[in-house]
Amino acid sequence: MKTNKFKIIALSFVGIAMFTSCNNDDNCDIPVASEPVATDFSGTYVQKDQMARPAINTVFIASGAPKDAFNTTTPSSMGATYQSVFQSRLLALNPGYTTNLLGLNAAAFTGVLATDVLNVAKTGPTSFYNGTQVLTGRALADDVIDVELILIFGGPTNSQNPTLTSDHVDANDKPFLSSFPYLATSW
Repeated sequence: MKTNKFKIIALSFVGIAMFTSCNNDDNCDIPVASEPVATDFSGTYVQKDQMARPAINTVFIASGAPKDAFNTTTPSSMGATYQSVFQSRLLALNPGYTTNLLGLNAAAFTGVLATDVLNVAKTGPTSFYNGTQVLTGRALADDVIDVELILIFGGPTNSQNPTLTSDHVDANDKPFLSSFPYLATSW
């Protein structure tokens, strides 16, 4: 009886192998390095999100407001469309706002924020804010939320509202890698 079960199992594996193998005549749809691979870019593409500066949309577009409209606005139109909305929200969140650590008054600061793009320094360090470089890009380890809280609540010397200038999350939950892809492995 055991011999018959063994034969049935062995024949099953042989049958599966016969039906799933490729021979020399099969292409198997695997591109070969010498064959060009065409990418199809036809169709309609729609922007769904704007996330150069995390939490900006969440904080400065009030609840119930058209967040999707902000996310799909082209950067060249964002400042004119949203600066006054951002300024009203900034002053609602921090009625005592005068200037921030960058020396920007409410109109100038919200003008920078309303155009939600990530600036990139062509020379020098890339940093959201490292004490010297400001908004010159974004390194993985930059504490973006703390920087944003400092600029919103910290005042000109980062001494105002000290309980509101940090989320107290001081590092990633796992160390970043020292080589590409640099992101920490997932849990």
